[in-house]
Amino acid sequence: MAKITKIESRQSGLIKRKKVAAYCRVSKDTEETKHSLSAQVSYYNAFIQNNPEWEFAGIYVDEGITGTGKRNRDGFSQLISDCEAGKINIVLTKSISRFARNTVDLLETVRHLKELGVEVRFQRENINSMSGDGELMLTILASFAQAEVEAMSQNMRWTIKKGFEQGRPHTYHPTLGYRWNDELKRLEIVPEEADVVRMIFNLYLSGYSLQNIVNELEKQGIKPMQAERFHVSTISKMLDNITYTGNLLLQKYYTKGTVNKKLTKNKGELDQYYAENTHEPIIDMEAFEAVQERKRRMRQVLGSESYETLQFSRKIVCGCCGRKYMRVHTVGNGHSYYYWKCWMKKDRGSKACASRSLREDKLEAICSSVLGHDSFDKDIFRERVEQIVVYDEYLEFHFADGRVEEVHDAKR
Repeated sequence: MAKITKIESRQSGLIKRKKVAAYCRVSKDTEETKHSLSAQVSYYNAFIQNNPEWEFAGIYVDEGITGTGKRNRDGFSQLISDCEAGKINIVLTKSISRFARNTVDLLETVRHLKELGVEVRFQRENINSMSGDGELMLTILASFAQAEVEAMSQNMRWTIKKGFEQGRPHTYHPTLGYRWNDELKRLEIVPEEADVVRMIFNLYLSGYSLQNIVNELEKQGIKPMQAERFHVSTISKMLDNITYTGNLLLQKYYTKGTVNKKLTKNKGELDQYYAENTHEPIIDMEAFEAVQERKRRMRQVLGSESYETLQFSRKIVCGCCGRKYMRVHTVGNGHSYYYWKCWMKKDRGSKACASRSLREDKLEAICSSVLGHDSFDKDIFRERVEQIVVYDEYLEFHFADGRVEEVHDAKR
């Protein structure tokens, strides 16, 4: 007869504790909401650790972040990642509105966690995602939460619009030269930054290109407010900013959508409001309009091309009158050409300046030869050549290393 031996179970008899975490969120970054967040964190710390059947798995926090979407919610994203890694069995949260106010995101997340075997408990609504009627209740209540957000958003838009009608900005984005005085509800000049703004406008009006302005600022060690260096696009936007004249253009951008809240440039979809004399100007209106006129002229001359991408911008100087050369487009005999022509001659005719024009493709070939290259390289040219002075019989190259060289076959 076979001998049977019973092997006793090695289980200790101890119940495996559930790993429990909590998620907390406040949507406004104020002292009052910080206190509320601190209270939530303290509550969940004690609540989880006082339950002998639970193992504390952490508190996940998002501060000053909206709940209408999952984007930029770092605490929420980390919570989901740790659930996927098997570090959490139960998630506690105060309410549906703290977890998400977007019904689609809420249900997708809860279903995903349910597939992972992770239970979500909403304390205020007394809903457990693992219960039979849990998802039905979530769908109904989340829809109410989303409708509440949409109503609040409509009320906010109405309040913002009324503020615009009275010349009050809704939010203020940092602008070099100004700081917002929250007590007085107006912009105030920062003197040392205002000097930089005036210098930028003066350089542009004196004939500097945007790239040359950037170079000059770098040479002087001047940096913008929130970056390491200025860029051409930054300078261009500054020159277009009506705020520097002491006036405000309100609703240049608007928030599109309640859930995604995409910031969109206002291209006529909504009214804009021009508020005059709201603060002290840095630039007078005459100088501002002169800048806009120069930018318009450049767009007319160069078409859709960016002035700053052109290889010879501010590099060519007239040997007759000392003015800079500009780019001109010509069509003839079925061919299209670009020429570089003296500003004075272009504006006032040959009687004002008898200088000659240079065809761009031929000028590129001359520069390639002078620099010892088979083909023209814009970056190498702009790095090595400071200036080309145009005379009737020759071109005078001024190099970055101080050398000067005459090219006498330039007319060919």
